[in-house]
Amino acid sequence: MDKKIEKPMRPAILAPAGSRPSFLAALAAGADAIYCGLKQFSARMEAHNFTFEELTALTELAHAQEARVYVTVNTLIKPGELGEVGQMVDRLNRGVKPDAIILQDLGLVSLVRKAGYTGQLNLSTLANVSSPSAIRWVGDHVEVDRVVIPRELNIDEIKAMAAACPPHLDLEVFVHGALCYGVSGRCYWSSFLGGKSGLRGRCVQPCRRQYTQNDTSRRFFSCQDLSLDVLVKVLMTIPKVKSWKIEGRKKGPHYVFYTVQAYQMLRDHGTDPQAKRAALELLEMALGRRGTHYHFLPQRPQSPLSTDGNTASGLYIGSVQGGREPYLSPRLELLGGDVLRIGYEDEPWHAVQKIGRAVPKKGRLHLKLPPKKIPRKGTPVFLIDRREETLNSLLDKLEARFKERLPDVTVLPSHFHLHLPEGARKAEGESILHICRYPSRKATEGLSALWLSTETTRALSPEDAAGYWWALPPVIWPAEENDMAEQVAAVIQNGGRNFILNAPWQKAFFEDRKDFNLWAGPFCNLSNPMAISALAAFGFKGAIVSPELGREDYLALPQNSPLPLGIILSGSWPLCVSRIISEDMNTGASFSSPKGEEAWARKYGGSYWIFPNWKLDIRSQKKELQKAGYRLFVDIAEPIPEGIMLKKRPGLWNWDLALY
Repeated sequence: MDKKIEKPMRPAILAPAGSRPSFLAALAAGADAIYCGLKQFSARMEAHNFTFEELTALTELAHAQEARVYVTVNTLIKPGELGEVGQMVDRLNRGVKPDAIILQDLGLVSLVRKAGYTGQLNLSTLANVSSPSAIRWVGDHVEVDRVVIPRELNIDEIKAMAAACPPHLDLEVFVHGALCYGVSGRCYWSSFLGGKSGLRGRCVQPCRRQYTQNDTSRRFFSCQDLSLDVLVKVLMTIPKVKSWKIEGRKKGPHYVFYTVQAYQMLRDHGTDPQAKRAALELLEMALGRRGTHYHFLPQRPQSPLSTDGNTASGLYIGSVQGGREPYLSPRLELLGGDVLRIGYEDEPWHAVQKIGRAVPKKGRLHLKLPPKKIPRKGTPVFLIDRREETLNSLLDKLEARFKERLPDVTVLPSHFHLHLPEGARKAEGESILHICRYPSRKATEGLSALWLSTETTRALSPEDAAGYWWALPPVIWPAEENDMAEQVAAVIQNGGRNFILNAPWQKAFFEDRKDFNLWAGPFCNLSNPMAISALAAFGFKGAIVSPELGREDYLALPQNSPLPLGIILSGSWPLCVSRIISEDMNTGASFSSPKGEEAWARKYGGSYWIFPNWKLDIRSQKKELQKAGYRLFVDIAEPIPEGIMLKKRPGLWNWDLALY
């Protein structure tokens, strides 16, 4: 008898759901898996999200259709929230029974297991596992089953990541949806301008604003949507890519239904020209932004930054006409119940309007808006949601099945209690650490550190290397990995022993040696004692905590920290780090927001750093921090481009705010 040849498993299509209608739309479309969040600890807190009762009934419904459910617990967790997270996971485990939990805080790996969860753990893209050595190190040291890799990677880089995966680990790749300008886990823009942290799921999208440089106002940082569409067939050749992820937990059911169906066609019938055309038509009508392949093809990269195009969410359907009685002549037929977005969210006339009845193509729709929101002629209008009769019928049937299950749902209370060990004995003395971009005269007080790069190592004599601390960059792209390994080796050969790692996986460069003083850097986004405990287990000697926290959280952290702690006391902290820059943006030159906030861009290695023209400064709080137990106080010096003057304004960041 001939040996049976097994067909390779198809990658799962993972659909977003930020509301019950979107969840049901994913089921109606036949999604293999759905990811969603509860009302707390989700990286999309602006979505409606779910109660325990809802999610339990919805998960039962999904399982009845052989669809899996992943729950996101992927936010930055503050010290006082660990017990609450543990109780939430306990209730999830005993009631909802999700197939996977998505997380980005390494402390939660241990916490969810303590809470009894034994299912799949997926490491979020917010964790920024961006190179082959990083994925290999995660597979060897972190007990997760899947890694969601950055959207910035091209197909060759994805293949390299897959080749580095240990047997038990697999990959999830974004194939469609909104792009952030900043690298996931490396954007602090929203938080720095008002405490609404992207790492807490509350980003207000300042990158979508209009900025001015050299008297030219444009949306320099507003990205188009990622759409791999027909190119996804290449991913079929990479067995380690087990999941195709569609972004969009703030999107409506129409978007979810159309995108899931489109990628099913491309996956299952991608060689059929008719199916490909049908899939592209579905994506065209999915009500997203204009699509881009982004970096996916290294030989033909596309910039997602189109300052001349519309990058508001939704399908562009025309512009406002008329004066005091504005109207729209749509370029396609509108249906009763369609939802329109008028203008951009940062414009004074921005509004969302639901229409009552159908409007024919090139017909006339009078816009009923308050007098203070009369839009300027030419303002773009976007279709952001619609409910066709066919989709409504499918949703109604699934809604009925959901409601049948809901009365039988029992939400069990949690009896989980978290016991945190006492912190390590407070280290004697304290140190001041000055981090500079380039070698200069050493600080007269405290320790000196340099950002590790080819330029800095070449500028120093070998005997000088041992006298510095060395900070690794917050993002290392695959093409930079070998060079970074060589720079680390050169510093070590010349006697360097003190390093600041800005991602836990950067420890891959130091695995063979135990005599180093390795500190976790501020870009590790450490915000609770369990995350710090995880790094202590990996051999780190100290940790510089996240600069996003507020006073109460800062003062609580040392109580249960197993490692000595450091904190950024002052200096230039970036709004974000990105892999791209607009062709219309001049680096090193100031640009400003409508509110007068100024910033500039600088390229270092393969990344662009965006800096505000005022400094983080909590030096006035130093005594309180010393009393709490901090021992390393950090100042970050950044070269200021010629012509840019730093403003004198409060740099307390979130010190006086309860981080949202």
